[in-house]
Amino acid sequence: MKRPDDLLKSVFGFDAYRPGQQEIVEAVSAGQNTLAIMPTGGGKSLCFQLPAIAQDGVTVVISPLIALMRDQVRSLRAVGIEAGALTSGNTEEEIEQVFQLLEQGQLKLLYMAPERLANPGTLMMLRKVNTRLIAVDEAHCVSQWGHDFRPDYLRIGELRKALDVPLAAFTATADAETRDEIVTRLFAGVRPKIFLRGFDRPNIYLAFQPKNKPRQQILDFAAARKGQSGIVYCGTRAKTETLAQALSAQGHVAVAYHAGMDPEARRVTEARFSREDGLIVVATVAFGMGVDKPDIRWVAHADLPKSIESYYQEIGRAGRDGAPADTLTLYGADDVRLRRGQIDEGLAPVERKEADHGRLNALLGLAEARRCRRRTLLRYFGDEMEACGNCDLCDKPPEVFDGTEQVRKALSAILRTGEYFGAGHLIDVLRGVTTDKVHQRGHDRLPTFGVGADISKGAWQAVFRQMMGYDLIRPDVTRFGALRMTATARPILRGEETIELRRDTIIARAASTTRPKVRAQISEEDEPLLSALKSKRRALAEAARAPAYVIFPDKTLIEMATSKPVTLDDFSRLSGVGAKKLEKFGQVFLAVINGAPPEELHPARRRLAGRDSGEIFDRLQAVQLDLARGDDGAGKLMSCSNALLAKLAEAKSADLAAISRILGAPKTERFAARFLEILRAQ
Repeated sequence: MKRPDDLLKSVFGFDAYRPGQQEIVEAVSAGQNTLAIMPTGGGKSLCFQLPAIAQDGVTVVISPLIALMRDQVRSLRAVGIEAGALTSGNTEEEIEQVFQLLEQGQLKLLYMAPERLANPGTLMMLRKVNTRLIAVDEAHCVSQWGHDFRPDYLRIGELRKALDVPLAAFTATADAETRDEIVTRLFAGVRPKIFLRGFDRPNIYLAFQPKNKPRQQILDFAAARKGQSGIVYCGTRAKTETLAQALSAQGHVAVAYHAGMDPEARRVTEARFSREDGLIVVATVAFGMGVDKPDIRWVAHADLPKSIESYYQEIGRAGRDGAPADTLTLYGADDVRLRRGQIDEGLAPVERKEADHGRLNALLGLAEARRCRRRTLLRYFGDEMEACGNCDLCDKPPEVFDGTEQVRKALSAILRTGEYFGAGHLIDVLRGVTTDKVHQRGHDRLPTFGVGADISKGAWQAVFRQMMGYDLIRPDVTRFGALRMTATARPILRGEETIELRRDTIIARAASTTRPKVRAQISEEDEPLLSALKSKRRALAEAARAPAYVIFPDKTLIEMATSKPVTLDDFSRLSGVGAKKLEKFGQVFLAVINGAPPEELHPARRRLAGRDSGEIFDRLQAVQLDLARGDDGAGKLMSCSNALLAKLAEAKSADLAAISRILGAPKTERFAARFLEILRAQ
């Protein structure tokens, strides 16, 4: 079995693991059942790919989307790893190729959709091909009441038992309840080793804004990031199309995407997004799961997401390469009503609907947060941190005030009306508005009638929204969405605790006319070179009919443009450059960087580029040239071939007998002593 640590650089081109990866790789390599919760962009795939290529046999990867599987197979083949996928999108030739590689024992990773597990022949086939590990991507899809439930994920636990092999499950979005469900359904009978590797994505800037001319807010946000790849999420199909048209009219390259489109049109959009630089996709949540594009620079929500888990997963599609990325989420009262209605009209049992209202409250709490937004987000997932300095609230803390009096008035109105009414009626009572409904129920005779007349209707709506964000009140699904008080609210009502409210979301302000600045990825003088590198990458990707990032991600191109490598050895030190990509693309990109192809190297030396063996080769070559005619320069001309020098450099043996076996007697006499000095110095 090869060492995963050695393959990290030689195959994938990475000098070091990302935080949290190494322990997971070691656990999976040791055959332990594993559940890893890692942030999107944290490198989950590498945690099962490295053990897969280091050990014998086949690793089966269960993944929910064909596009994701295709992208990962392409990326693995690009670095010289045999991988294949069995999906409904395969051609007959592709299926035949996969089975041929399996029969020959050459395939290392086999991707398949969960639906294939329903086929009784699948288990027989997996036994026959020496399956050694099952890896489950997007493991939260096993959660029956989760937002991405896939029924066939429930078969994975049976597959693990039948094959009697370890299982490694990965996800980025799993609260404590979902984690327990994953363990129960996938690992029944065994206790997996659980890795909770934090949820922080420090490179992503977090920002929320109340809706105020929302279309213009999105257009301004996109204008400040023109030419960068981005996603805009919308709550309805119609809005995706109108907003995509508005962005196109502003000079952006933008397309709509939603579940009502023709499947072929959706496929074309997915392919364009993976291959084109600077494309904006305006989509419903039908788009995104399985998106493996590492250089998405921004994500905007034109409408409030349906839960804090959805929000986290959707913004996590930005900045997967670790470079800075921006997000903006717009929200308003209509969004809250829409999301509440979707929960109430769903098929989940009452207790699940109650929990979903709690999750939506948590998202409102994030939207209406008073201090560091990232801290609020991470606390929901059980993480703690100090202020991040990379969110809108850290940049410009909002004005807060003691809102205890207003909150107590609202809670009193809820209780005195029997917890049977929604915010609209309660605000009428608080403001002293005598509607037919208020008069018929005698609520105009309550002590709370008119006690909030000094506050506008819109301001009271904002107060109720902030109360939901604190989880002081929730809709009661058994009472048609009437607001009821939670246990958290009682100390405030009794006067035992106070509460802060944000003033800026209560008092409406004019939309800012200042467009946000974009953090530059690269200095101005290096931008022309980066543009040329992207152009070359695009041409190579189109020729290979592959996404651009399969050639190299933006992060690697930026490193090329800033460090400007001159030789293949320099190029090999770039992040994301492994042996296969160095051989295939090194000279091509060096020619762009330096204006001319690099010095041609002998194939034996080129194979050692970037390795310490390459430096040894160069020193051995210099010595053998120096001794070509002996120490005195008068001897018989003698030399060692480049292949021979490469063999010595790779062997790194400082033993005279071993060197003699490689060189033969005459060359040993001439070169061995000096060669030994070089090899022993290593």
